[in-house]
Amino acid sequence: MQQPHDVSSDADNTKNCDCGSGLHDNGGQCLPEVNLSHFVLSLGMTAMFHLGEMPDPQTGSVVVDLGLAKHTIDTLAMLKEKTEGNRTPAESKQLENLLFELRMLYVNKSH
Repeated sequence: MQQPHDVSSDADNTKNCDCGSGLHDNGGQCLPEVNLSHFVLSLGMTAMFHLGEMPDPQTGSVVVDLGLAKHTIDTLAMLKEKTEGNRTPAESKQLENLLFELRMLYVNKSH
């Protein structure tokens, strides 16, 4: 059985990294820094995908799944509530704006 990778033992995964600014090498794959802003944007893109605003990257098809879209929007709302008082002003604005846009799209798609 494979042991889980302990990321705390990684000294600095930006060493010898050709990924560029703000990106980290993850075994040859460049990934953005792990922070609240990137996490919120990732969830936002997931919601947009479920709202049919972007095609499936593998098939190119557009599928609307309002149940999964609502679940993702609700997850962002929960994250907003649970991080209240711990976000920077920029993070708060980003989260509030994203939630507003996603909720408006959801209302438009569900009617």
